[in-house]
Amino acid sequence: MIVHEFTLPQIEYYRTFCNFDERESALFELRCKNIPLSQCAEILQYDDAKKISRRVNNKIEKVTNVKRMNEWIENVYWKNLIQN
Repeated sequence: MIVHEFTLPQIEYYRTFCNFDERESALFELRCKNIPLSQCAEILQYDDAKKISRRVNNKIEKVTNVKRMNEWIENVYWKNLIQN
């Protein structure tokens, strides 16, 4: 999965609905910045970065529903962005 190719609204959708734990969230944020997994492991000092990456990918796959995601982006994300 190529996380850095997600759009900002898609990234926000995954942040909201994937229920990442602290370690998964840290890895997800670095991967969004196109940092290679091996470098993420060094930065975060994770010996099990591949395992955590698989969990992140699995959670992303579970909540990926293009119709639902697009509805959330239209009805929630953009409205919140405009209001702020």
